[in-house]
Order: sequence, then structure tokens, then C-alpha cells
Amino acid sequence: MRRYRPVQPPTLRKPDWPDRYHYHYHEYLPSERLANYVACYWTSQFHGQSKPHLHRVIPDGCVDIIFDLQAGTFASGAFATGLMTSYEVMPLAGPQSMFGIRFFVEEADRFFRFPVAEVSAAHVFLQDLWGMEALWAMERILEAANTAERIARVEQMLMQCLNRDRPPTNSLLLTSMQYMYEQRGTLSIGALADKVAYSERNVRRLFQQAFGVGPKELMRIIQFQSLLQMLSRNQALPFVEAALQCGYYDQSHVIKSFRAFYGEPPSGVFAQPQRTGVQVQQSPEAVRFLQSGN
Repeated sequence: MRRYRPVQPPTLRKPDWPDRYHYHYHEYLPSERLANYVACYWTSQFHGQSKPHLHRVIPDGCVDIIFDLQAGTFASGAFATGLMTSYEVMPLAGPQSMFGIRFFVEEADRFFRFPVAEVSAAHVFLQDLWGMEALWAMERILEAANTAERIARVEQMLMQCLNRDRPPTNSLLLTSMQYMYEQRGTLSIGALADKVAYSERNVRRLFQQAFGVGPKELMRIIQFQSLLQMLSRNQALPFVEAALQCGYYDQSHVIKSFRAFYGEPPSGVFAQPQRTGVQVQQSPEAVRFLQSGN
């Protein structure tokens, strides 16, 4: 089972946030047989209200296939998204119901049937990737009685993709991504190149051709996501200590990352950056981190 689990803003919000009665977001883990390919399945529902709800999506190092359960036609109801490198805030004005499959980027081409680099961050209709099979998939999703049945049908389709479509595995790419996950995105390009015994130039070319994004940018996203994951798993962990463990060396470094990938400073995401009212003994590194913003 993978340790890297991407985080999206709704999972960080408190249960008593203002729009809780109008907007619902849930994530569901895949079965064990798909755990190396799928980060999660997710549902997003907005019931509509007098003012639009601002839905924030942040880069997570993954790519998605999304089904719009209220689309006017099957053809427009299913689409894929590529890697995001910056946050996006979308106003939801009317009722909306979405079901998504979030793939780990290094495995997504097995299901997209095209290199991720050919799918931009904007929406690409699934029919352009799967042909008429996309319409059949959309019909199967809409006919499901509930989320559990929808997930079961999706897993059946994904297993069929794995059993039928087996593109050659790029072991260099998979190994590189594993190192990046293990090191929480804190490797330099030179260090990564040394680990996989390739030149920095070849590593950069490999990622650009496969994902449309260079390894440095992807590692910055993984580093940021690793911090969010650590904080979401351990509510008692002080923010500063988590930032240090994820390779952020001072306040300006982590604030720059939050503004680039979240659109808000840490204080706008976490009401209390220290995350606890308990007094703890700060390490020398944490003291320097705190002093760096003064």
C-alpha cells in the first residue's frame, strides 16, 4: 500500500465550515488490487444556494477521470484532466454532482491510453481518449444506484483496462517517482539522477515527455503535498516541525509554496499554524525557522 496519499482542500476543512449543508466532498480508497494505480475515488456534490460556493482545487501530483452526473449528454459528461501545477478556484453557482477517479501520475497512461503529457490540465473529453467506449462507461456510471455500486462498476472497468491494455512499463520513471515519494520531494535533480544512474538531462527529458512537467516542479508539488498529508494525519504535530520534516528550511520557503499551490498563506489554511496550545520544546532548527520570518 502506498504511503503517498494526496490531499485536497475539502479534507482539511473543519466539519463546521459555513457551506457544510450545501457542499459535500468525500474520498474512498480503492480495493487492494488497484491501490498501486488509484489514489482514491471521490464524490463532489453542491446543492446550490443564493451565492456561489468557491471550490478550490490544488496540485496533488495526480491526474483524474471525472464524470459529471448531471451532464446534458453522455459525450460531454466524462473528461480527463492532466497534471496541475497551480491552484484553481472555481465558483459553483448551480447544483452539481461529480464522481472522480484520481490516478497516480506514473500509472495513469495505463487507463488514459495516451501519455499524460498529451492531456493538458484543461478538460479533455474521455471520448477523445476512449472512443465510443467512453459513452458506455458514462452510461454504466449513471445507471449505478449509489456510490458503492458506482465504485464497483468503475473497478470492474479499470481491471478490464489492466488486463487488456498493458503498455510497456517504464522502470526508470517508476523508480524515479518512488525515490521522490520516499524523500517527500526534497531531492535535487542531481541527487535523483545519481540514484537512477542517468544524466540530469535525460531525467528532465523523461519527465517532460511523460508528464509534460519537469521533475523539479513535480517534486515541489510532492513536497507540498507531503506537508499537507503529515498535518492532516497528525493533528497534534506542530506546523513548524512538520515543515522541517518535509524539507522547508524557513518561513519564506513554506509560505511561497502555499501561495503557489494553495493560493493562501499557511495561516489561511490552518487557523493555528502551531496546531496545538500545548507548549513544546522547540528544536534549534525550529527556532531558526520561526526567527527567519522576523
